[in-house]
Amino acid sequence: MLFERRNGQFTFQITGHPQFGLPFGQDRLVLIFLATLAVRQKSQTVRLRSAAEMLDTFGMAKGGKEYRRIVAAFERIFGATMFFSTERSAAASTVVHRGRFHFLREAEIWHSRSAEVPSNENVITLSDEFYSEIASHPIPADLEAVRVLAAAPALLDLFLWLSYRCFVAKGPEIIPLFGPYGLTQQLGCIEYSRPSRFRAMLEQWLRTIRCLWPQCPATICGEGKALKMDREFAILPQGGETRYNV
Repeated sequence: MLFERRNGQFTFQITGHPQFGLPFGQDRLVLIFLATLAVRQKSQTVRLRSAAEMLDTFGMAKGGKEYRRIVAAFERIFGATMFFSTERSAAASTVVHRGRFHFLREAEIWHSRSAEVPSNENVITLSDEFYSEIASHPIPADLEAVRVLAAAPALLDLFLWLSYRCFVAKGPEIIPLFGPYGLTQQLGCIEYSRPSRFRAMLEQWLRTIRCLWPQCPATICGEGKALKMDREFAILPQGGETRYNV
């Protein structure tokens, strides 16, 4: 019921709902989809006509099993609590900052609003914190690429992480792969037994990402101990406008 990751002095925890459990795997697609709708509709309350809209977006099969998986994903995300903590130590004191939030505040999903009048759309209200983050820091990413990577959560995490880091970069940056501030502490939940195993997986992921994003500037450097990146956009403008903002 508790997932935790640490990166230096930063701690991130997810506490699952006792009935629905922790979000996992393709549950992240729900958040990507809702963030995309919030940006497109420019609203904290997003509306979609049916579950098929999300299934179509990510090229997923349609059927009772898939619909039930989406409903279960919404329940896990709705019931999960995110907890953040940072500590900064000075000579005479320690400053501790903590925050807690949920992704969703309210949702009416795939059921009638009343017994008499069937609902023809789903209404989901994002939490103030989640919507504020989306509005302030939208990630420029291509939903077509997300669709291709939908069945590979770790690879999808790296693609979105690179999309954001390259977008906000002011110039060349070096990210260590290992150690308390390393990339292994920022991505996914798999613990790699050997550094060589993670480097091999990272190179494989980068090759796949370059097929979808040829301009991706990320390369492994420093004798396999760091990742070098630069400012770049994960999607190209078409007609003066970007295709998607996730």
